[in-house]
Formats: sequence, structure tokens, C-alpha cells
Amino acid sequence: AREQLIAHGIKLRSVIGSPGFPSDPAEMRALVERNIDRRYYPAGAARQYLAVMASGDRVDLLKTVKVPTLVLHGADDPLLPVDGGKDVASLVPGAKIEIFPGWGHDVPKQMVPKLVESISKFCRTA
Repeated sequence: AREQLIAHGIKLRSVIGSPGFPSDPAEMRALVERNIDRRYYPAGAARQYLAVMASGDRVDLLKTVKVPTLVLHGADDPLLPVDGGKDVASLVPGAKIEIFPGWGHDVPKQMVPKLVESISKFCRTA
């Protein structure tokens, strides 16, 4: 059963991951194993997905945001298409958006310096 969970986790991460930043297979396996060991709770993941689906439209709420906002989005995110990030940025007054080519729905280690730089620059100028 554990090997099946690991195989499923690896497959999932390869599907949603960043095509521009391929993962080392051994590192990906180790990450999946750590996640399973830390807390394997499929009901929690299902509940999270249901909450997202049931939360409804946020358009009016986004228009009321009054804090500096930076939207960071992957151009290659298969779960949340980049148009969704663009929509958020267009609805939040004064929001800025940065779109990163090759970034999917994960945070590969190669993205960390880019994200830190973007966030740091935004914080210095916001």
C-alpha cells in the first residue's frame, strides 16, 4: 500500500509540477515519502478541494482588497490557469502580477530565489 501511495504521489507531482524546472526523481520520491510520513490524510485533501469548489465567486470580495498585492503565477500551472491569476490581479485595486514561464503548481527549488527576489522587490516598493 505504501509503494502505491508513493507512486501516486510521484505521478501527481509530475502532472502538476513545473515543466521548466524538472525534478530529480530521487528528490521527488524523498519529498513524497516525507509528505506521506508527516501526515497522510486523504479526507483532508478531499475536504480542501470541496471547500474551494463551494466557496463561490470572489469577484466582489477581490475588489475590496485595500493592501498592496502581488500575484505570483506560473505560466504552466495545469490546475490554476494563468488567466485566473490575471483575473485576480485585474480585480484587486493596484495589484501587480508576475508570471513565471515554466512554473507549474508546485514550488521547485529553482523557483525559490526568483520568488524571494520578486517578493523582496515588491516589499521594498509597496
